[in-house]
Amino acid sequence: MTTTVHAYASPSADEDLVPTTIERREVGPHDVLIEIKYAGICHSDIHTVRGDWGPQPFPLVPGHEIAGIVAEVGSAVTKHAVGDRVGVGCMVNSCGECRNCKAGDEQYCLNGMVGTYGATDRDGTITQGGYSTHVVVTEDFVLRIPEGIDLDVAAPLLCAGITTYSPLNRWAAGPGKKVAVVGLGGLGHMAVKIAHAMGAEVTVLSQSLKKREDGLRLGADHYYATSDEATFTELAGSFDLIINTVSAAIDVSAFLGLVTVGGAMVNVGAPAEPLPVNAMALIGGRRSFAGSMIGGIPETQQMLDFCAEHGIGAEIEVISAGKINDAYERVLASDVRYRFVIDTATLS
Repeated sequence: MTTTVHAYASPSADEDLVPTTIERREVGPHDVLIEIKYAGICHSDIHTVRGDWGPQPFPLVPGHEIAGIVAEVGSAVTKHAVGDRVGVGCMVNSCGECRNCKAGDEQYCLNGMVGTYGATDRDGTITQGGYSTHVVVTEDFVLRIPEGIDLDVAAPLLCAGITTYSPLNRWAAGPGKKVAVVGLGGLGHMAVKIAHAMGAEVTVLSQSLKKREDGLRLGADHYYATSDEATFTELAGSFDLIINTVSAAIDVSAFLGLVTVGGAMVNVGAPAEPLPVNAMALIGGRRSFAGSMIGGIPETQQMLDFCAEHGIGAEIEVISAGKINDAYERVLASDVRYRFVIDTATLS
């Protein structure tokens, strides 16, 4: 039997989100019913519902930074129990059989991972996201949130946290490594916190110095303005790794000039337009320009455990559901420090 729950949905790419109700599927043998407590607002939510990434199956409930409490489990569930603190990130299913899934890289499922919203699930239904009071997810895609992290600051870790942790982990940020973070927003502030906790020397590269005090407080060792041309001269060839968190066009070749020989620049921001790269910026220093998309389930759990161990949570502003549309405009205006989180108790 399905369950009717309260939610906020986007009716179309041209309309504000509105209150609604949606149906959640019956809890199957391997399913977990989660009472959502908090849902983060990701820039990806805005790109998606406004059509920046193509047509969507409206009406659509966004939200893939979900933190809550297990309310019910299916008869065959072994990984979670009623009352557990749990989270759900950007995906809720995958084939489980391809080589990527078997390697713990479900996000790169060769048969297509199932996104938390706006995707076709294995049963043919369209997934609806976390701007809602409850969600039903197969147990393999439900993460354990350690006791060391409050649920409100944990919610953004399920996207912003893993999106930045994964490349920092894969490119071995740590003691002796110089890491630069481009942009100090929802993703960037998490990259700074995590890279600092890993032991790297961290530099923020931001358009201006207006967030410098915040950057240093969050763990950055240095802070430079990219609007100052001298920055690109002074820091040429300095960094082992650059994490670009900006979801807008930047001069990739200019930033590659800041990478040391054999270093890498990794894009985690997802602008709607292509990013051209001058091949000589790569060839001239044996540099790599790479991309990274969230992380698999094992790595996401590793990230949550790491954040709990180091006392890391997102910097948040908790809002009521009625403020979602205002929050979208503020995100686009870079007027948030650093993640909006919806108190889902206000949905009903």
